[in-house]
Amino acid sequence: MLSPESTATVRATLPAVGAAIGEITRLFYARMFADHPELERDLFNRGNQAAGTQQQALAGAIAGYATLLVQQSEPATGPLLARIAHRHASLGITRDQYRVVHTYLFAAIAEVLGEAVTPEVAAAWDEVYWLMAGELIALEGRLYQEAGVAEGEVWQQAEVLDRRQESRDSVSFTLRPTESAATGFRPGQYLGVAVVLPDGARQIRQYSLSAAPGPGTWRITVKRVHGPAAAGPDGEVSGWLHAHLRTGDKVTVSRPFGDLTLEDGDGPLLLASAGIGVTPMAGMLDHLARTGSTRRVIAVHGDRSPADHAHAAELADRIAALPAAELHRWYQEPGTGPGAGHSGQVDLAGLDLPDGLTAYLCGPLPFMRAARTELLRRGVPAAAIRYEVFGPDLWLASA
Repeated sequence: MLSPESTATVRATLPAVGAAIGEITRLFYARMFADHPELERDLFNRGNQAAGTQQQALAGAIAGYATLLVQQSEPATGPLLARIAHRHASLGITRDQYRVVHTYLFAAIAEVLGEAVTPEVAAAWDEVYWLMAGELIALEGRLYQEAGVAEGEVWQQAEVLDRRQESRDSVSFTLRPTESAATGFRPGQYLGVAVVLPDGARQIRQYSLSAAPGPGTWRITVKRVHGPAAAGPDGEVSGWLHAHLRTGDKVTVSRPFGDLTLEDGDGPLLLASAGIGVTPMAGMLDHLARTGSTRRVIAVHGDRSPADHAHAAELADRIAALPAAELHRWYQEPGTGPGAGHSGQVDLAGLDLPDGLTAYLCGPLPFMRAARTELLRRGVPAAAIRYEVFGPDLWLASA
């Protein structure tokens, strides 16, 4: 909880800080990377930096957290911070890096806002930062403990046992970690994958585990991002994996993390995805089928065409194996035949949604916003709608 004095100061200055937060975060990253180029080269996603989306995500997180602190007597910061903590853990973030961020962030605030940053204002926002950082450090510490590793020591080598083309632009890799058992993850989680690119940069991306826990293996599915579809060099890691990673090779991966996880129970489920957002849903459906679940499951997917739909046949098989499951598909360029699906964008309006539904969403942000809006309109409680974002979490930043 913020102190009463800081609450009043943050509430009064939040509009000014919020209006300038984009400029603040741009300056922050520029100054920090100038002094610590290794962070830009080896830790942060430089494609997101070039596109400006990482700056937007940081700005949205800070402004969103501060808003919750001053607007709610018991701030519900858990969902926001859980997503960040899991992402940080998959990158191996440590508490020392929060001190580095603090130094450059507050220097940027002082430079952008100038004389408006009085000692009282600086102290209040310092309190906001360390409240947020303290919660994240604690959450990340628990995640490292659950993973059985020291702080930040999440990385290990994995051998590629199988490489399979899943769609026109998607390939799955079955991995066997060489330093720990491939167990203990929950359906819906992801791995961090680190590769060293030709220019020497070490870049990390997260890929969902697209199959249920198997006998000592993990499976990820990687969609290759092409030219104009990417903002800046966003296709660096996916392109490298598609071009170079083969059966028998080794790749550096993190332990599994992620908070979009399938909870136990017998209530009905909606698994709604678009594009490569199908991957966590594939893992959930695989788990449900393997465990003989009798839950009602409504699986919904949208894609460009059947040829672009990764794991399409596998999803149909998993749905067929579940006694109370149904599959609905929409394609912008539908084909013909049994798997053609509906034409156009995903439309949840006509689906029969049972009471007590828990919804899981994954895909492009516009798809998830539209799906959430429709679910809320249909009476699904906000707390029962969960989502995963690939790349920077711009949900708050674009709210």
